[in-house]
Amino acid sequence: MRWLIDLWWRLVRFGFRLLYNELAFTYDLVSKLVSLGAWRCWQRAALKFIGSPAAGTVLELAHGTGDLQLDLKQRGFRTIGLDLSPYMGRITTRKLRKRGLRADLVHGVGQALPFADESFPAIVVTFPTNFIFQPATLQETHRVLRSHGVLVVVLSGVFDGSGPLRSVLEWLYRITGQRQRETEDGLVEESAAMQETMQRIAEYGFTPQLERVPCLRSEAIVLLAYKNDASLTVK
Repeated sequence: MRWLIDLWWRLVRFGFRLLYNELAFTYDLVSKLVSLGAWRCWQRAALKFIGSPAAGTVLELAHGTGDLQLDLKQRGFRTIGLDLSPYMGRITTRKLRKRGLRADLVHGVGQALPFADESFPAIVVTFPTNFIFQPATLQETHRVLRSHGVLVVVLSGVFDGSGPLRSVLEWLYRITGQRQRETEDGLVEESAAMQETMQRIAEYGFTPQLERVPCLRSEAIVLLAYKNDASLTVK
């Protein structure tokens, strides 16, 4: 039985690799379908927490197809987007240039950010894979954030109400590892896994907190991690 479980997770990882690379052109459509149309609201939940355009350049990790880059630039923010996928980079570049906007994009990974210390007042990432909570990524985001800067992570969207379609989508989220284990009252952010994640973030020099942002028939779950003045506590 164990080999079946291992095979399933290898297939899931392969599917996501295709979605972020060779099948990246389908990403926007897929995201709309699996969110029942709420995906863009879930993404934009991050905008509530990144401060003013006057504060400085915002770094987006794993910028994907560039919709949040577009949102930020249209609101007057200077931005840099970083992504490992060249396919996502090309899609984002086309979107921005189509609207007469500059594409400031970098090919790279969150575990080794090619930026100087204390470069950004805010870093944002939406629906990340597990890379965002790896020790190297937390060290790097802490390093490049300014004092009291904030890492904004849109973790997921949670549907309101019930119904067969919602149930099917929740099942799909769970079997593909996109859902934290929920408590009896349905609060995703109070799960044991989430508490462990927040404790780990605190160990890397951040003060974490969770926010819920209302959207169409759903809520976006947003993790905020504020950089402490003190030095990094984990080496």
